[in-house]
Amino acid sequence: MKILLVTDAWRPQLNGVVRTLEHLREDLAALGHETEVIHPGLFRSCACPTYPEIRLSWNAPWNIGRLLREARPDAIHLATEGPLGMFARRWCLRRKLPFTTAFHTRFPEYIRERFHFPLGPSYAWLKRFHGAAAKTMVATPSLKQDLEGKGFRNLVYWSRGVDTSLFRPRPKTALSLPRPVFLSVGRIAVEKNLEAFLRLDLPGSKAVVGAGPDLPALRQRHPDAHFLGAMEGEGLAAAFASGDVFVFPSRTDTFGLVLLEAMACGLPVAAYPVTGPLDVVVQGLTGVLDEDLGRAALAAQALSPEACREHALGFSWQACAKQFLAHVEPLADL
Repeated sequence: MKILLVTDAWRPQLNGVVRTLEHLREDLAALGHETEVIHPGLFRSCACPTYPEIRLSWNAPWNIGRLLREARPDAIHLATEGPLGMFARRWCLRRKLPFTTAFHTRFPEYIRERFHFPLGPSYAWLKRFHGAAAKTMVATPSLKQDLEGKGFRNLVYWSRGVDTSLFRPRPKTALSLPRPVFLSVGRIAVEKNLEAFLRLDLPGSKAVVGAGPDLPALRQRHPDAHFLGAMEGEGLAAAFASGDVFVFPSRTDTFGLVLLEAMACGLPVAAYPVTGPLDVVVQGLTGVLDEDLGRAALAAQALSPEACREHALGFSWQACAKQFLAHVEPLADL
């Protein structure tokens, strides 16, 4: 079947949504299905306020209908709730075409952190956006339960995977820092709560991989930390494997692909007991979840790298693609 993905998140952005969609596209092709992606690079765009790395398409209404018509897909999936997702949603509703959506990001919490905007109106808008979908895919059981409590309906489970051939244990040679190395990987932005990690009094070294709008300020406030910049592929995998504990300070992620990548490299996780870590980390075996993040980081040092690796092997991108396919295939018959 032919599946059309509409997303406001695409290269050159580096985030979990982009990586999930890239892996999905590859594995759907391996399963014999064609995918086409409508993304911001096809339109004129402007920088997102406070986050210039994200591009917002602004001339989509004049072009997205043509692209949707020309694609002639069997199923349409709206991956994001940005301008492209909104325009595609309106086009589908006017023609009574079914579509699926995904809840990747807790935008209400992000907006609250950046602009002090209350959660209620943001969640009401998201509930309306996803309420028109035949199904809305969520990455974890705890997120599904939380959204159902907020009135979201037609939620289905769509997990994530990890490339265990790339992310694997290796010699700890990529980072020449005093041990133990407490590592954090992700976008350097206020919603990731990185300050909670950088404030911790820990032995050895604190290392951060990633880029984002808060990087200059955090680098200035925490000269003792090692900011290594954005990494991908082999470089990123080698950095993961060179750490000793992976510290995940975010309270707003819906899954956290980096959790799986860390565990696949043999790193135990220290995190808060929130959505994402609660669903991905096995408490006391592959990580320590505690409201005291410093205590979690220190305790995680004692956990088995082999157990972390074994747990990560249970998550595959191919299984993720098959789950996705099971949710969109019924749309082809409607």
